[in-house]
Amino acid sequence: MSQKNNNNVVVRFAPSPTGFMHVGNLRTALYAWLWAKKNNGIFILRIEDTDKEREVAGAKEHILKVLKWIGINWDEGPDIGGPHSPYTQSERLDIYKKYAQILIEKGLAYADPYTEEEVENLRKKAEEEKKAFLYREHRPEKFDKWDSTKPLRFKVPVIKNYKWNDLVYGDLSAGPEALDDFILIKSDGYPTYNFCHIVDDIEMGITHVIRGQEYISSIPKYLSLYEALDVKPPIFACLPHILGSDGNKKLGKRDGAKDCLEYKDEGYLPEAFLNFLVLLGWHPSDDKEIFTVEELANIFSLDRVQKAGARWNDEKLNWFNKKYIQMLSDKKFSEFVDEFMPAEIKNLTNYNEKVERIIPIIKERIEKFEDIKDMHERGELKYFFERPEYNSKSLMWKDEKDIQNTKKYLEEILNILNKIQDNDFNSVSIKDAVWNFATENGKGNVLWPMRYALSGIDKSPDPFILASLLGKKDTLSRIETAIKKI
Repeated sequence: MSQKNNNNVVVRFAPSPTGFMHVGNLRTALYAWLWAKKNNGIFILRIEDTDKEREVAGAKEHILKVLKWIGINWDEGPDIGGPHSPYTQSERLDIYKKYAQILIEKGLAYADPYTEEEVENLRKKAEEEKKAFLYREHRPEKFDKWDSTKPLRFKVPVIKNYKWNDLVYGDLSAGPEALDDFILIKSDGYPTYNFCHIVDDIEMGITHVIRGQEYISSIPKYLSLYEALDVKPPIFACLPHILGSDGNKKLGKRDGAKDCLEYKDEGYLPEAFLNFLVLLGWHPSDDKEIFTVEELANIFSLDRVQKAGARWNDEKLNWFNKKYIQMLSDKKFSEFVDEFMPAEIKNLTNYNEKVERIIPIIKERIEKFEDIKDMHERGELKYFFERPEYNSKSLMWKDEKDIQNTKKYLEEILNILNKIQDNDFNSVSIKDAVWNFATENGKGNVLWPMRYALSGIDKSPDPFILASLLGKKDTLSRIETAIKKI
């Protein structure tokens, strides 16, 4: 048996490359990583790829990409190696065979004499008799020598009750019905999850196993196997499910569960996503919500993980992301804007000249960077770079009946704005100059045509901000064009 690590805390994240990585997987990795950081321990990344039928090409690389995006790093893993290499299970088959031989020599593993069809028939018979199917009730009296052509099964050494403590769920127990002879190594030579993850945890000196609550029912089997190998089991911490937005069931594809990198593609910041995710099922001792990784590493604790499922909330995620967007430097924010800006806008001849002017508007209006594309589709960007197209009637406020009055309002606005000094042409001075005239003649009557002349759309920033962003020359020119249209 491998000697355990000398570190107080050694944890692992061991995903299977069988498809996209969803938020439940990522939160498990995050909690394990924070637990290691809090305790100055070791965080190991291990790829559990023994289910070859379900393996998806490129999924392993995808897992690493997700973890790196959110900022999770590891001390040992398939890409960087370590003292327990290799860290991909399909490369560790000899190790599993060694442990299988230990069990065989103890009389605690045997060649399965039944075909899959025979096992299925036994299962159906149990269903017809309305009782639980237990393979151990059909265990052969004599074991054939295992030659690797048949599955190798674990022989449960003692049928008994098991009690254990879970750091999240407290004291748990299960009766003999939870124990059965399960497959250790399949006929294709690959071990099952139930076997190889325990072997790896022993070999790598894992002290804390942090994973989803769906594994609670299998822990008695794991305890039985640890016992058979004369190894003290690690400490268990099972995590509650992440629920859909309705709070009724585990978040799944049908409920909008997405590949974690889709959030990256939609313009969520990794720091915001991490901050949101850590609070899905865990809470600090106070009401604080915004944390740095260093702060989380100091205060994170498994005993504050809740037992009930945590409800997914897109609105809260967007709130976090907007908070982190507001904290970006102007340079970094501009880089994201450039990445997400639609090509139609970026290809305009004056894009580079004017884009910096509208950064404050974009920053104010988006929750994630993909919202920039939505702004474009609503017509909220192009008018900053090109003069808008509209008909003269659009300039009229709903209460105004005579378009000639609208023309007079625009002519007076042109006159007022012309008097503002070029170096003082900002939203405050523009508002101060126009406000009395707008109040005297009806704010809607005056400000609507001014705003429409500048933007050409129904929904846009207020006319004072618009004029300030466009600059004096462009503002006066657009108002003159509007006057000529009438």
